[in-house]
Amino acid sequence: MIPLSWYLIFAAALFSIGLFGVLARKNAVAILLGVELMLNAVNVNLVAFWRYRAPNMIAGQAFAIMIFAVAAAEVAVGLSLFISIYRRRKTVVANEIDLMKW
Repeated sequence: MIPLSWYLIFAAALFSIGLFGVLARKNAVAILLGVELMLNAVNVNLVAFWRYRAPNMIAGQAFAIMIFAVAAAEVAVGLSLFISIYRRRKTVVANEIDLMKW
């Protein structure tokens, strides 16, 4: 059986990669991908703690499914916003996206 610490180390590494992607990238789609990696790290933590703390309860799986639903909604809304911004501004660079200025 794999120890809980391995899952936590994996989730921390995944979260760190996602955080680096959010902070270091200028492309808005790459920033969105970094946020997705961070949400997946949270899912790994939730399922790992569920498995090791209370496997007979369904709370960990329910929270993971809710995070999947939030992530899917976030991707749908985010990509639609980025497509709209790209059509208007011809760029998806996060520094150049300023919708208050025409």
